[in-house]
This record gives sequence, C-alpha cells and structure tokens, in this order.
Amino acid sequence: QVQLVESGGGLVQAGGSLRLSCAASGSIFSINDMAWYRQAPGKQRELVAYITNSGSTNYAVSVKGRFTISRDNAMNTVYLQMNSLKPEDTAVYYCNAQIASTRWLTKNYWGQGTQVAVSS
Repeated sequence: QVQLVESGGGLVQAGGSLRLSCAASGSIFSINDMAWYRQAPGKQRELVAYITNSGSTNYAVSVKGRFTISRDNAMNTVYLQMNSLKPEDTAVYYCNAQIASTRWLTKNYWGQGTQVAVSS
C-alpha cells in the first residue's frame, strides 16, 4: 500500500509564510508528477502547483510568485513553500501524486489534507 502524509499546515497572519510537506511511503517503484491542490469551504478543489519527476513546475495564477513547489526524489517528498500568504489562501491543502508500485501499475494517490488558515 502507498500512503501520502502531509504536514506543516496551521494558522498564520496575512503576509506570513508556511511550508507544507508531503511524504510518500509504502510500495513505491517510481513517482511521476506530484502536486498540491486546495479546497476552500464551499468551493471546488483546485490545482495550486505541480512538479514533474524531472523538476518542471507549473502554478495557478493566484499563487504564482508567492508559492514554490519542490521535491526531494530520494526522500519521496514534495514541498510547498508559501510566502506572502493572503486570507484567500485559507483552505485544506491536499497532496497528490502519480505513483507506480510496479513497472506496470501506476495509480493516483491523495493525502488526507492539511488545514491552512490565514488571518487578516
């Protein structure tokens, strides 16, 4: 079984920073794209940022220039550094990864979510 475990959420004032981490564990042959999504109350889940296994990145317009996604392939971990946080960044943040447990089997996995709250 494969698990994604997130950490690093919390309450921060506007303008502050947080760093989220997501570690994959279990039967892992390889990890392809990794991403962070978020879901605010009453809204649909949206893509925040993703990173390929070669390190290419892409960001939602709303976070570009403020958030940075990175990964440590040796540790099977993806990070999201969030700077200049705004109240509208308040949401539950979810880690997502395309993980192959064998050479022939790749599945999409989600973490349990971590709450980020930004006060004004």
